Amino acid sequence: MNIKLIYARLKADIDFIEQELERAVGSSSPILEEASLHLLQAGGKRIRPVMLLLGAKFGDYDIHRVKHAAASLELIHMASLVHDDVIDDAVIRRGKHTVKAEWDNRIAMYTGDYIFAAALECITQIEDMEAHRILSHTMTELCIGEIVQIQDKYRYEQHLRDYLRRIKRKTAILIAASCQLGAIAAGAPASIHRKLYEFGYNVGMSFQITDDILDFTASEKELGKPAGGDLLQGNITLPVLYAMENEEMRSLISSVHAHSSREEINEIIARLKSSDAIEKSHELSRRYLDRALNILNELPPGKHRNSLRDIAHFIGKRKY
Repeated sequence: MNIKLIYARLKADIDFIEQELERAVGSSSPILEEASLHLLQAGGKRIRPVMLLLGAKFGDYDIHRVKHAAASLELIHMASLVHDDVIDDAVIRRGKHTVKAEWDNRIAMYTGDYIFAAALECITQIEDMEAHRILSHTMTELCIGEIVQIQDKYRYEQHLRDYLRRIKRKTAILIAASCQLGAIAAGAPASIHRKLYEFGYNVGMSFQITDDILDFTASEKELGKPAGGDLLQGNITLPVLYAMENEEMRSLISSVHAHSSREEINEIIARLKSSDAIEKSHELSRRYLDRALNILNELPPGKHRNSLRDIAHFIGKRKY
């Protein structure tokens, strides 16, 4: 099934989640509500809520129960974006001003904290201790991932395992939890929701690697921000690690700092794209995707499993 058809089939339920998100960020503080809605209305693919809905299809599906778990996971993702933009001093996200650019760093940090709190409030509607344990673990790992990313900025002497551990915490665990919490909220057996977690984890790893590739290969219009932004901010991603296996590229890349010029970054992008770093990154992304698809084969067959397979393929092969 085409990815657009999956979204179309789930549109009514996605709309319920959007309404729940708007309700969750409502506040007696006009600034907090306006800043939260500013990010919410910037849109996004809503990959996590969609995967959560599909995970819930393996149990006793009830959107009025499942929507709380979906909103909670998406709010955690949103909060992390607000904090990321402060750390990275980012001005543009999804083609719009970031919260920190529209207001300031202090407002942005409190907005992120407020959205995190809203996520915790949403999950209280799910009376399952396992769901609460998973959510708290996910938030803890996400925060550790953020701190590690700060510590690793411009640290060019790092290993592949450092990168993989970082993206596991920052991206893969949240997608894994989305798949699993949907099934838990719908009362699916543990054997199902644990497989969905494994599936989501591997899809999440592929998703982030693809994102890191696109930071070099997609256009500014497609990205909604300048290409090569991760490198300029000191985030050492997989294509960079592979490119630095070449000594000349290592020397060039390791000279990048916060005030490097756009011309320097553009030269590195051009040389990196002409190397084998992009293809090697795609290969590792495909390996994670293949693992996800193999795990999916262990789940009960049907249209919901097929939809998860289509989303996994979309994530692994998207162009921006």
